[in-house]
Amino acid sequence: MKTKPVIVEDDKKKVCLSENYNYMFDKKTGYFARWGKNKEDDPVFSPLGPEIADIEISTICSGVKGVGPCRFCYKSNTSKGDVMDLPTFEKLLSKFPKTLSQIAFGIGDIDANADMWSIFRHCREKGVIPNVTINGEGLADYHVNQLSKLCGAVAVSRYAPNEGVCYDAVDLLTKAGMDQVNIHMMLSEETFGECMQLIEDYQRDPRLAKLNAIVFLALKPKGRGKSMHPLKSLEKYKELMMAAMESGVGFGFDSCSAPLFLASIRSLLDDKVGQAMKFLSAYQTGDPDLVYKAMEQLAEPCESYLFSIYVDVHGRTYPCSFLEGMSESIDILNCENFMLDVWYSKPVKEWRKKLLDTASGEGCLVEGCRQCPAFDIY
Repeated sequence: MKTKPVIVEDDKKKVCLSENYNYMFDKKTGYFARWGKNKEDDPVFSPLGPEIADIEISTICSGVKGVGPCRFCYKSNTSKGDVMDLPTFEKLLSKFPKTLSQIAFGIGDIDANADMWSIFRHCREKGVIPNVTINGEGLADYHVNQLSKLCGAVAVSRYAPNEGVCYDAVDLLTKAGMDQVNIHMMLSEETFGECMQLIEDYQRDPRLAKLNAIVFLALKPKGRGKSMHPLKSLEKYKELMMAAMESGVGFGFDSCSAPLFLASIRSLLDDKVGQAMKFLSAYQTGDPDLVYKAMEQLAEPCESYLFSIYVDVHGRTYPCSFLEGMSESIDILNCENFMLDVWYSKPVKEWRKKLLDTASGEGCLVEGCRQCPAFDIY
């Protein structure tokens, strides 16, 4: 006899329990664990709705002083754009099932959306944790206080040549008591040197002393990013990982990068000399397979429409923000039933199958690891 799904939560945790799909989310630390029929079973998607959402509430971004709008912005955002107001967001959030645990908010300028703090507070009232990525420009004490009070995590994007804006923002946020402060760094052929420099800066710059992690984001050649090139070299990936590990900084990659990350780990461990030995010793084991399995558990490949959902500033969903305008959209704001009209709709199911099919067969970089079916980044 099947039992109905149960979702229980308090100020500290949210737990979802069902026959074939379960999770536990710690609202304080951000720790998330998912399992199926048992702890060894790994569900391929959430049948009950998305766990996380990426929601755009502003397309206005003037960039950083001395740099201007980001040269690799895949949305080609400028100082003119649109915002999502509080009533629209409240309507949008009401459409989602209770499985939603946290939201990654997309903004540009910190003051672009006057309703942003009210939107974050509304999330908290509904038991959903808001997280946000900022460019660091114009960060005042008021912003720092609000971010540290309302957000679970804050990421600051690093832009050269004025990377000091990013480092100052990290310093302000960590001094305000935030533990989950990260730097987002775009990784491409053109920015590889900047990524290595960031790792060096972590070791020398006191403003980064309490940084939680550096998260490297794979370039997708779209918008202004078309002028740049994705980093496909496993040798450079290995060099980057070893530099980060030896520096002691926490580091990670976006889900788009999971296949290259795992391929680099496998290649590194197969070398069995030099850098691989340093890698193994860091995990206090001489068993490469054991280390690879541990890394595999930490690498979440593309989860679009499997566990996550993207919504643009107008309330429309696409598989992810990079596919906005490149695939069929669904209007969530005016849907009657989220599960039927969105999560189990024809275009979402078609994308889901397309994505799951990338985990094996011709062109698969790492067997069993989903990879982007839309952009040539591997």
